[in-house]
Amino acid sequence: MEFRQERHIGEILKDRNIILKGADAATAKGFTQVPNFLLKSNKLSAGDKMTFAMLLSYAWQNDFCFPGQARLAIDMGLSDRSVRTHLKSLETNGLLEIQRRGQGKTNTYVLNLIPRKL
Repeated sequence: MEFRQERHIGEILKDRNIILKGADAATAKGFTQVPNFLLKSNKLSAGDKMTFAMLLSYAWQNDFCFPGQARLAIDMGLSDRSVRTHLKSLETNGLLEIQRRGQGKTNTYVLNLIPRKL
């Protein structure tokens, strides 16, 4: 029987060319993993990618994702209009489905994590 011991993220990263200063990356307010197919896409702007990552950060916390556009704008340091532009781009590229919940309620965002060439 093979026994495999789990390694702490700091121990794994020390063998790489990434240096983390301060708190442990996994415990200091968490972290968000973004799929490489999305990061390497030349069809998406940096803002589109950051918007997707921000939505992922909310979803990983609660297993659902429906922040308001104002919350997204504040967290990203953007205007509401810029957030809407990035959301529309993600929707157009099939990475996001926006489900409107009605007047005065925030939308629900369905993120598509199926790898694709963008």
